[in-house]
Amino acid sequence: MPAATPILHTTIDHRSPDRQGKVRDIYEFGDRLLIVATDRISAFDYVLGSGIPDKGKVLTQISAFWFERMRGIVDHHLLSLDPATYPEAARGDAARLRGRSMLVKKTEPLPIECVARGYLSGSGWKDYVATGEICGTQLPPRLRESDRLPHPIFTPATKAQSGHDINITETEASTMIGARLFERVRDLTLRLYGEGAAHAEARGIIVADAKFEFGLLPDRAGAANDADRVILIDEVLTPDSSRFWPRDQYTPGGPQPSFDKQYVRDYLERIRWNKQPPVPSLPEDVVLKTREKYLEAFRRLTGRQLD
Repeated sequence: MPAATPILHTTIDHRSPDRQGKVRDIYEFGDRLLIVATDRISAFDYVLGSGIPDKGKVLTQISAFWFERMRGIVDHHLLSLDPATYPEAARGDAARLRGRSMLVKKTEPLPIECVARGYLSGSGWKDYVATGEICGTQLPPRLRESDRLPHPIFTPATKAQSGHDINITETEASTMIGARLFERVRDLTLRLYGEGAAHAEARGIIVADAKFEFGLLPDRAGAANDADRVILIDEVLTPDSSRFWPRDQYTPGGPQPSFDKQYVRDYLERIRWNKQPPVPSLPEDVVLKTREKYLEAFRRLTGRQLD
């Protein structure tokens, strides 16, 4: 599949996004949002000068695959992937939006990140080395980096507007959103991770950890409390929100090869970037290799080619 020119910025009907994340441009249409996944890539909390062609399509279409697969566990915010059904103002940009955008229900996002970990890696590994715990959960002694945990654990974090999310304890998360709502999203997170990890492992991918986001519908028939208004939002089990490792190369005791942007981070470490502006651009070989990793993850997980 030849690489297209990366899409780094979007407008709709000459309108700039109402909100912009590191990767996504968000447009508001009343009680609906149009979320456009660009090809921007971030590392060490900065958006880099180069994009990864088709990355936004991979993120959108993997999420759509999981939204449908997880429907039996929890409802989700996705309304449509077809630009012909979008608000009229967006239809003129159908060619650019197709495959990388989704029309969704507007919700009240919860102020915590819901993370499930099945393996010891990333910030979890750093916390374990320092304290023997992750987010207040005591783990067995003498575990190695990338070891499989005795069972998946829930490790919430605060949402950072800039910089790293900060790991918090279950007690802190419960205080932030309320005990009943906390129990609901903790249980959903572990169920979603279990379902996703089992499917991925059958396709040759280890899901070491995964971040999920939930929102509250403003009005839901029959909802007795906030826990009944919870739906799954944002992205689901993508190479940006999860840590994917090739199962056939798994060797605990150190970092693992991956299908995510770790390849980009490794390059930036090699060139000794000080992780401060000016932000570097990536050489073509790193861009193409990273693109192939994203595409391979998509093909393995969904069993089809990218649209």
